[in-house]
This record gives sequence, C-alpha cells and structure tokens, in this order.
Amino acid sequence: MSQEEKFENKKEQLSGKAKEIGGKVTGDKELESEGKSQNVLGKAKEKLNDTKDSVKGAAKNLKNKLSDK
Repeated sequence: MSQEEKFENKKEQLSGKAKEIGGKVTGDKELESEGKSQNVLGKAKEKLNDTKDSVKGAAKNLKNKLSDK
C-alpha cells in the first residue's frame, strides 16, 4: 500500500469519526450515522489494501521459490 493510500484511508477514518462525534454532540443522528459509515469504509479500504499487499508478497515469495529450483 502506498503512503498516499494509507493517508487517504486514515483521513477517511478521521473525517468519519469527526462527523460521528459532531452528530452525537448536536443530536444529529443522520450525521452520526454518516460518520460511522465513513469510518467503517476507511477501515475496510485499509484492510483490503493490507490483504492485497499480503497476496502480492506471497505471490512474489512463491515465484522466487519456484525460480530457485
């Protein structure tokens, strides 16, 4: 995962958390819900990118092992 992707995912999570807190403080359930959703989306994107990186690493290791034989 690139640094830019990491930054964007964290920014999405932080923005979502801010909306969630803002919604709680003001009693705006819609904003609170939107914030929770945005936070979860940021976390999901982060996990997806981590998984993609793991698969790429495993594929590279497998390729290296096969080429060594």
